[in-house]
Amino acid sequence: MPNATHGAFVWYDLLSHDPDAALAFYREVVGWTAQAFDATSGYTMFANAQGPLAGTTKPEGAGASAQWVGNVYVDDVDGSAALARELGGRVLQPPTDFPPVGRLAVVLDPQGAPMNLFKPFQPIPLRDPTQPGELTWSELMTTDHEAAFAFYSRLFGWKKLRDFDMGDMGQYLIYGDGTRELGGMFTNKRDPRMPPLWFYYVTVADLDAALARAQHLGGKIMNGPMEVPGGARIAQLTDAQGIVFALHQHAA
Repeated sequence: MPNATHGAFVWYDLLSHDPDAALAFYREVVGWTAQAFDATSGYTMFANAQGPLAGTTKPEGAGASAQWVGNVYVDDVDGSAALARELGGRVLQPPTDFPPVGRLAVVLDPQGAPMNLFKPFQPIPLRDPTQPGELTWSELMTTDHEAAFAFYSRLFGWKKLRDFDMGDMGQYLIYGDGTRELGGMFTNKRDPRMPPLWFYYVTVADLDAALARAQHLGGKIMNGPMEVPGGARIAQLTDAQGIVFALHQHAA
């Protein structure tokens, strides 16, 4: 597999007030295993057959909330953070080195959704997103998806691949890096008071069975399950701590 380049999602952080409970929930629902990062940081990694792909720790800092946050590879963390501010975003955490992992900054887009800007100290190979347990789709629900896309296209070089008409829910913008679809964006017309947020989709072999496990452990279905164009099935839900995420099953 080639290595990740500017604009690719390369890691995901679950900020949880109870990381141990989160580890138990996702282990049962999507089959991830846990690997300690080190003996002192309090950071634990989620892994599947392709190795670690995400991690969990407690939120830190004033106003930090429990949520999933994506990490996007950038060639220059300092330059990207400055550009995010220039484009109307906010820098919550300035560029900081985290040895031996990489350099990272935390930003909010102009609508208020968080994202980590990350440059690893070592190359990160791209993963096969078709495998079970992979985070395969990154979807932004926001107050103005066209404005959000204008921000991210400048920041990461993402390209608009096409629109999908969702009827009374409006347009769904599918974006990518020129060679791969990465996710979608849409304007939340049902409840515009809801703050912008990212849904990160985890691939499972059997969506209905995974949803049953999630509900048994205290998760709640927000939307779905439903079939999407191409025959895949998805559902959006909250985990046992109320943190939003989503599940995806490939078309049969």
